[in-house]
Amino acid sequence: MVVAPLTLSSLAVATLLVGALPFLIYRRLRRPLALNPRDAIVGIAVFALFATVIERALNDYVLHRNEATATFLSNPLAFVVYGALVAGICEEVGRFIGMRLLLKRAAAKSGSAASTGDGMALTYGLGHGGAEAWLVGVLVQLQWILFAVFENRGELDGYLSNLPTDSVMRIHLILASLTPQTAGIFALERVAALVFQIGLSVLMWRGVRAGWRGILPLAIALHALVDVPAALFQAQLVSLAEVDGVYALGAVIVAGLLFRAFRRPAVAV
Repeated sequence: MVVAPLTLSSLAVATLLVGALPFLIYRRLRRPLALNPRDAIVGIAVFALFATVIERALNDYVLHRNEATATFLSNPLAFVVYGALVAGICEEVGRFIGMRLLLKRAAAKSGSAASTGDGMALTYGLGHGGAEAWLVGVLVQLQWILFAVFENRGELDGYLSNLPTDSVMRIHLILASLTPQTAGIFALERVAALVFQIGLSVLMWRGVRAGWRGILPLAIALHALVDVPAALFQAQLVSLAEVDGVYALGAVIVAGLLFRAFRRPAVAV
């Protein structure tokens, strides 16, 4: 079995687009919005800790190590609710803590929290969403591209000789299913996720800056709502086309709201 050159090149282009997009947005808006790379570093650190360490450890325990919860969550509806909530809680608690730290630092510099603009939230969102794009998207796709190259050379079985036979066969089947459309779906999902992360960051920033106590529960609920379609797909309750359609529409709406927000400065609170 050979992965078609068009498919392989499409995967490479999509991966390059997803990996470069956060940097391109930052470069384009760095001067107009006075973006500071340290804010992006905070976003990267929060995602790395809360999404890739805390959330994954919790999922491993709840879904695999604890027999009672694993049995309960084998129910598709229960899995959808859990999957959406756990991502929302872990990431938004982390985002809330990160925003509080950024606000405290900004207030210490300027003497007033009200003088801080949304550029800080945008930079944080590029860091948080960019880390997700790379850790969940780019690095995974690079691995599949590498597998495809070895497959085309007839060297994949030797490269994966340390894996069980069932795992190797599953990789062969996944490679056989790859198409240029797969690359397009990957790019769509990752770009939409970046847009949502920036939108949630701006929302959280404005709520934290205003001292609104309801911002954390609202952000958790909205994040969970964003994750519901993906959880429904994982539970095999909806099709991938339906999920991607929802995400494409949602990303367009959020991107439009962000465009308006940054064209019209926020009212100080």
